[in-house]
Amino acid sequence: MRADKTIVEEIVARRRARVSREGHWLGAQPWESRDVPLSRFGADPFLVCELKRRSPSHGDISPKADAVEQARAYAAAGVRNISVLTEEDSFGGSLDDLGSIKRALPYVAVLRKDFLLDEEDIEVSWRAGADAVLLIASILDHDTLVALHRAASARGLSALVEVHDTADIAKCRHLAPPLVGINSRDLATFTVDLARPVVLRPVVDWKTTLVFESGVRGQEDVRFALSSGFRGVLVGEAAMRSPEAVPSLLAGFDMIRGDFWPRLYARKLGISGNAGRPLVKVCGITRRQDAEAAIELGADVLGFVMAPSTRHTSPQFLHEVSDLDCLKVAVVVTERDKGEPQIDPDVQSVLKEGLVDAVQFHGEEGPYECAELAFPYYKAVRVKGMHDVESMGLFQCPRVLADAWSADASGGTGKRIPHELARAVGERGPLWIAGGIGPDNVGEVIRTLHPELIDASSKLEAASGVKDREKLKLFFEEIRRNAEI
Repeated sequence: MRADKTIVEEIVARRRARVSREGHWLGAQPWESRDVPLSRFGADPFLVCELKRRSPSHGDISPKADAVEQARAYAAAGVRNISVLTEEDSFGGSLDDLGSIKRALPYVAVLRKDFLLDEEDIEVSWRAGADAVLLIASILDHDTLVALHRAASARGLSALVEVHDTADIAKCRHLAPPLVGINSRDLATFTVDLARPVVLRPVVDWKTTLVFESGVRGQEDVRFALSSGFRGVLVGEAAMRSPEAVPSLLAGFDMIRGDFWPRLYARKLGISGNAGRPLVKVCGITRRQDAEAAIELGADVLGFVMAPSTRHTSPQFLHEVSDLDCLKVAVVVTERDKGEPQIDPDVQSVLKEGLVDAVQFHGEEGPYECAELAFPYYKAVRVKGMHDVESMGLFQCPRVLADAWSADASGGTGKRIPHELARAVGERGPLWIAGGIGPDNVGEVIRTLHPELIDASSKLEAASGVKDREKLKLFFEEIRRNAEI
């Protein structure tokens, strides 16, 4: 039996004890009756900004923040949905915050975000001015979840049902709530993986409005969430720390482009028959027959080099393979002009035309430069030492590809990342790895590093830019064999 409680279990236990001692208002000034109108939660643009003074993962965020002043700043920027953390011990909130915001801004829809446990919590939320309530599936059994959802509906409140994993989704399936939030935070460790909601999104198999929760740092993450099939985005710490950045978050709703990430993770889930093995990108494609062979054998992504290289690909060739049903990525190395990175107009053109689904930046692009150049994208970093491993965490994209360092070329050198550095990358999150991977060593890579994605090029070739079908065949056989172990 597990002895240690998770952070959420501790919060729930503490809240139960406080409710038992203090009642459901938990020290806030009770309202005898509701004296504010109900507002529709989910008005477009569906950006939800949060009042949260502190959190278990980041400590104090803005401990002295005035609830009404913060909410007014959000509303002045155009936000029509505000989430209020009313839990006091871990988040520094109260029902008084919620009520004061709703009275000051009656036209704004206010979500009560707390660890609600019974129907009295719903009644108190309604009376205190809430327009919506958060129901966390993982802390409620099925019958209680259904009862709370019905109680909210009876009072005219929207219920945002929050899920974190497939077990939560299964618990909700019979209820089929019309508003579902998928949280990118692991409830046991409170670590964030922005890809988690994208992976789980296809599992929610009923008609619903999806909200992306946790870990959103700025406009790029808003664009990522919306382009991945979410209609709403909830922003907490980033909005609290910098309310002046909210207009930029809202602008992200007008910049949606591409569906690379949901298509990629649909394959990871096994929807396309690839369950149980890493995702595979075959890079350096220059011939149609090589592209066809890679797809036939199981490639999830094809890489087309649009940088100076013996494997260089032209826009014309991308037109010629546009009918092939596979994710396609343009691999680029930007040049700098007066200190600013510049991308080849051909790359932006093929991305806009849909000839490629994303861009892989493989040069010296900085963490805040990539999204301005092309979107969707991910970054590749050549790993020479631990400073490179640490720098990978600065990039905004949900995954960063670790490649081998070489003084001679940006990629495709056949060199491998030292094992201890590759392991260090994997300890920080799901591993995407490239560099010297082929039929002879891909099994060892899978067994020892457990990558989420493997990127291979030079060791699958008969000559530079020319793939060897037998090597491709052996490569995928080794992947399947070792993924089944």
